[in-house]
Amino acid sequence: MAVWALGINHTTAPLDLRGRFAFAIDQIDPTLRALRSALNRQPEAALISTCNRTEIYCACEQPQLEHTLEWLAQSGGVSPELLRAHSYIMHDGLAARHAFRVASGLDSMVLGEPQILGQIKDAVRAAEAAGALGTTLSQLFQRSFAVAKEVRTSTEIGAHSISMAAAAVRLAGQLFEDLSEVKILFVGAGEMIDLCATHFAAKNPKSIVIANRTLSRGEELAAKFGATTMHLSDMPDRLHEFDAVVSCTASTLPLIGLGSVERALKKRRRRPMFMVDLAVPRDIEQEVKALEDVYLYTVDDLASVVQTAQANRQAAVAQAEAIVDAGVQSFLHWVEQRNTVPLIQQLNAQADEWRSMEIARARKLLAKGESVDAVLEALSRGLTQKMLHGAMAELRGGDADARANASHAVKHFFLRKER
Repeated sequence: MAVWALGINHTTAPLDLRGRFAFAIDQIDPTLRALRSALNRQPEAALISTCNRTEIYCACEQPQLEHTLEWLAQSGGVSPELLRAHSYIMHDGLAARHAFRVASGLDSMVLGEPQILGQIKDAVRAAEAAGALGTTLSQLFQRSFAVAKEVRTSTEIGAHSISMAAAAVRLAGQLFEDLSEVKILFVGAGEMIDLCATHFAAKNPKSIVIANRTLSRGEELAAKFGATTMHLSDMPDRLHEFDAVVSCTASTLPLIGLGSVERALKKRRRRPMFMVDLAVPRDIEQEVKALEDVYLYTVDDLASVVQTAQANRQAAVAQAEAIVDAGVQSFLHWVEQRNTVPLIQQLNAQADEWRSMEIARARKLLAKGESVDAVLEALSRGLTQKMLHGAMAELRGGDADARANASHAVKHFFLRKER
């Protein structure tokens, strides 16, 4: 089986290009079905899509790297050449290494961040539900989970990192002298908003409001932080009330436009607004960033903030990479063993046929009145002769090289001491 991975991430592709290939969790099923139908032999497939990356993993008898890239380019409405310039393609051991590094947080914008592992598990469950996950990819991801767990328990990979949520609070603290006087609006109610709200709530802001398309989910999150909720439809009229806005939804179009922010600033009498857009595609129109009294940060803008304490992480990174290396070797060994399965099945079938023949012969001898000892002797001799016939024929026939190879094989398989 060949394994391959195709992807784009925060280091290879700009935010707007990544936005073209962002898939919500409920889109994974139809997307995987379309992908598998477009490729030969319907390979195993899984799709991982987060704010920082979109990756396709496949497994099949023959790799189909170019066809996979062409299909993904078409799905995002770009040329294969453009996607190729911003993507990475890996196969077999390199694909496994990449998957293990991603699961362990070694390939994240925030080194060692734990959220990616949960996102991969969600993607794997979605692939299973779509009937797209076979034995090979299942093994790949289960082993990636085990490697990630060992990295987290055996190293301090995440001890010196700063999360996206913490980075947002740090940036807000640089703009506002006292966060306890700040009114904050969170747009969305997913995991990232939950994390951000947790970090901001620790600073005891003046008020927290959560706007979400599904009001019940917004109320559930609001109760956790003593916050209030509002409908998304009310946001344009109330945007001026907030000093800070943090948005992360799965919307395919911006929810906060330039006009809305301009009107909010006018009502605020030009008092500054701090805005963080963690969504891919964007929740806030990028033209907003040009406004004089708005401080807008995207996921890519946070990169320089989260890359801290680099020196303290080096030892942990080296330990983590060693764990990944061991995991890759173990997976490749498993794949190699899988390649011998047909031969093992043939060998077992042949042995069963010989055994059946000898048992049938033994029963006939017993029916004729032969003694049990004689029948057992004949049965064991018959099985032994059948099993050794091929090896004996090779040792006696062929040229010198063939006999030498046969001799080596016989010594290895029949004459070695038990290990």
